[in-house]
Amino acid sequence: MGYNGAILARARARLADRRRANEEEQAGRLQRVYARLPRVAEIDGELRRQMARLAALALSRSPSAAADIEELRGRNLALQRERASLLAGAGLPEDYTDEIYHCPLCRDTGYVGAQPCECLKREYNAELTRELSGLLRDDGERFEDFRLDCYSAQPDAASGVSPRDVMGLTFSYCRDYARKFSAASPSLVFRGGPGLGKTFLSACIAREAAGRGFSVAYESAPKALAAFELQRFSRDAAEADAAAQRVRAYLGCDLMILDDLGTEMTTSFSVSALYQLVNTRLTDGRPTIISTNLDGAEIERRYGAQVASRLAGEFEHLSFAGSDIRRMRKEGGL
Repeated sequence: MGYNGAILARARARLADRRRANEEEQAGRLQRVYARLPRVAEIDGELRRQMARLAALALSRSPSAAADIEELRGRNLALQRERASLLAGAGLPEDYTDEIYHCPLCRDTGYVGAQPCECLKREYNAELTRELSGLLRDDGERFEDFRLDCYSAQPDAASGVSPRDVMGLTFSYCRDYARKFSAASPSLVFRGGPGLGKTFLSACIAREAAGRGFSVAYESAPKALAAFELQRFSRDAAEADAAAQRVRAYLGCDLMILDDLGTEMTTSFSVSALYQLVNTRLTDGRPTIISTNLDGAEIERRYGAQVASRLAGEFEHLSFAGSDIRRMRKEGGL
């Protein structure tokens, strides 16, 4: 996936803000040290003069240049030892006034040579996730907040397994999936009735994967599939271009989560768009999570054999069981 210029600019701005904050912190440390230990300021001034002298000697053709450089090196080391001793005597580490940076590879510049650094890629993915994951709430969905006690422990008459047991297995799988997420992770289908936690656990996975530096698009099926339609049919050039950028991101992000498949208006174009999304990501080896209230027969009836075959044969399926938790909370049952 190529970089979106506006999102890349925001990622670079975040690194620049971080760099400025670190520079201000380093300047503050130096100011405090110089005020407390004036001799350190004198040493730093002498060290800077020595560096200028060293550069001049390196270009010199004087017969004594080599000896002069060696003598200068000795004085330099002695000053560095004195400086370290002064800092230690003040209870400060030797590197207290050194340059501060979060990333040792690029020193917060965002680039190693001409190539984007991993830290810039992480910031870009974080910005992309914020752009594409409007379904994530500000207060956050966390695995720690998932309540198994909301599901009945009474065994189902037909299967002999309780909804709580089913959801215990589903919850454990989702938590492990999020913690180990990688490009090699499988694609998933979350299936079950409304209000059973599909959206909540999808959001938990999205949040954890994004927190580990992966780009995540977490979008409702109606909105995601509408973007495919807008890029194709909108007469507004800016709107079509924005939709096209979103489509490219849906196809190319590390993890795509399509929520509530089946709630969109089904047309021949939306079916085609869904197939493009699913098939392209499978072909490129990019994991996708789809949540739906539809069963296999309903999926095939609405989206055709091609989509149904992909979902049945190349996605792992997780069951969600129990009673509608949202309705029970609304009615005061929880």
